[in-house]
Amino acid sequence: MAHQRQGGARPVTGLALMSCSWLALAEGAPLELESLRIEAERERQRAYKAERSASAKLSEPLLEVPQTITVVGEQIMREQNALSLRQVLSNVSGITFAAGEGGGGSGDLINIRGFDASSNLLLDGLRDTAQTTRSDGFNLQAVEVIKGPNSVFGGAGTTGGSVNLVSKTPQAEAFTELGAALGTDHYRRLTLDTNQPLPGVGSGSAVRLNLMAHQNDVPGRNQIDRERWGLAPSLLLGLGEATRLTLSYYHQKDDNLPDYGLPTLRGKVLDGVAHDSYFGWRNLDKDHITTDRLSAVFEHDFDEGLALQNTLRYARVDRSGVVSASHVSQAGLPPGKYRPAGPQGYGRDIVTDQWLNSTSLTRRFDTFGVGHALVTGLDVSYERYRRDTNSYAQVGLKDGPVYDLANPPGYWHGPLDRTRGASVRNRLQTTGLYVFDTLSFTPHWDLVLGLRHDWIDGSSLERKPSGAVGEHETRDTFLSHRAGLVYKPAPNGRVYLAYGNSFNPSAENLVTGGYGVTQQTRKVAPETSRTWELGTKWEVLDGGLQLDAALFRMQKDNVREKLETGESLLAGLQRVQGVELGVTGRLSQQWQVFANYSFLQSETLKSRANPRAEGQALANTPPRSFSLWTAYQLSEDWRVGYGARHVSERNLRNDERYKLDGYWVHQAMLGYRVSPELDLQLNLDNLLDTRYIERVRAVTGSQTRSAAVEYGDGRSAVLAAVYRF
Repeated sequence: MAHQRQGGARPVTGLALMSCSWLALAEGAPLELESLRIEAERERQRAYKAERSASAKLSEPLLEVPQTITVVGEQIMREQNALSLRQVLSNVSGITFAAGEGGGGSGDLINIRGFDASSNLLLDGLRDTAQTTRSDGFNLQAVEVIKGPNSVFGGAGTTGGSVNLVSKTPQAEAFTELGAALGTDHYRRLTLDTNQPLPGVGSGSAVRLNLMAHQNDVPGRNQIDRERWGLAPSLLLGLGEATRLTLSYYHQKDDNLPDYGLPTLRGKVLDGVAHDSYFGWRNLDKDHITTDRLSAVFEHDFDEGLALQNTLRYARVDRSGVVSASHVSQAGLPPGKYRPAGPQGYGRDIVTDQWLNSTSLTRRFDTFGVGHALVTGLDVSYERYRRDTNSYAQVGLKDGPVYDLANPPGYWHGPLDRTRGASVRNRLQTTGLYVFDTLSFTPHWDLVLGLRHDWIDGSSLERKPSGAVGEHETRDTFLSHRAGLVYKPAPNGRVYLAYGNSFNPSAENLVTGGYGVTQQTRKVAPETSRTWELGTKWEVLDGGLQLDAALFRMQKDNVREKLETGESLLAGLQRVQGVELGVTGRLSQQWQVFANYSFLQSETLKSRANPRAEGQALANTPPRSFSLWTAYQLSEDWRVGYGARHVSERNLRNDERYKLDGYWVHQAMLGYRVSPELDLQLNLDNLLDTRYIERVRAVTGSQTRSAAVEYGDGRSAVLAAVYRF
């Protein structure tokens, strides 16, 4: 390339290693380059600051990418004992969580910068669209959050951003880590992470195995139990060679008691309801999830800066559940009494199948003095969603028993009459062709361009108990684009201006929530969004610490709205603008920090279906949010960590002024190295036992049918031991 990247501290590191090598030669000492390399790799894995994205679509270091990208690495997840995706994403400001029920069921329902991103989850760069709860990261290396409309990277959706989960892979170094943990609320956990090179297999190979078994009750929610186990073997052939093949399998099984929170009215829990009350039926409700995934990644490095990567995956999520909503009716009843008002004993058997393939080709070359990092590729996927419903018709009838709000029974002792409900068969086929190019004009100026064209075909077939059949098909095409201009005032600093767009078709949620295509929406064009972002990124303290700042404005130009007539129109206009700040990396050799802050000013500018929303902030979009995690190595054996999260007061809905209270949550960690092989770690979460609403349904509620919210976990303590050999 004509103009070399100005990469911060990497030349200094290289000179240091060269100096060590020459000094060793001068003293006649044997060179231990392999040990140096392994120690450098260990140090890199322990660092908070990520240098690059794991996605082949982002060819350049994160410092060069003109977009806000936050990476939560394995070291932070370890120090926090953050297991679920929700816990990991709590480290990223500007993200909130929704609570679900209804036909599709609950799962990882996340909002980024005020917009739903539940369909914008990726695993190793491929869409991971099944609506499920990603409860355990035992096989995760990192979680990347790409903020702002970026359909050029992820295809449909991505209005507020997308989340890419990065899996663990085989490594060159042999290691075994055996973990065990005990804690409050019947917390029990066992893990194994072992990696072994296979010197006799090909030119270089390695195998890695991750195992996990876990159970606990939810802190602050007595007897809401969680159980799961999983395994994830992987094999890498051609380790360190030009041609590599990685084969992996993932299996996890969850057995949980579903919890739909506490009944509320106008965002406040009803008087007389205890924090640990359970409004479901323990002898009926269940949530069983089985996830299986097979993946094959083929990579080949050609001569002259040309690289090929192909990822092929088949995945299945089988989810069987019976749920009872926490909605209650108090109409016509004495104070403190209720009858169930939401779905009770509602069963769903859901199977999602995915066949996905992504091929990318990266080429580095010069033309007329301009350097290029060109990435071209093709994404193809076929996804199938099947849902069969049933219900216990006698549970929660309007003329049924009356209960005490302060003491819901938790068990159903009445008659059971299980009836068959509707069935849904959805299909989604997507093809995306993309090209990205980073053009280096001078040592101080880059231009980053991206184009992607998507073809999306979807269909929905619903059979109701009455025998009625509804079948609908939809087809959308869309050209996404993104452009960013990067100025390099210094080797360690970047200033950028970027523009991008995204689209949300009706078929977007066909295989996540199992909805989206109806008679009214099948011919409605996709929603479209666009963003401007002005930002800067700086590496300081010899490249160990990165400082980020960004100003942005996002606008959804044609929000899909449903009128009272049932007609769906693209008639709304919403905008979110704000500021984001981030600090990631080392303050010193002993002290690391990971912190970010978001200020979001959201507003509904136009709404034909609901004029009351005009001028008000979007639902569940806090104006201010902040997250901090920091750890300090007190001595060779002792380390401490502290974390804080803040979410300000926010709107319950976007057409009313009822508010959800803001909150602060604190956590701490104490670690002790008993020996080179054994580490102990104590985690204290929610130190002040703050009761805060974490997952929100944007529903006000009424006397005849309340709303419901889900609280974050209460105070807990976990003591973990890791033995390495």
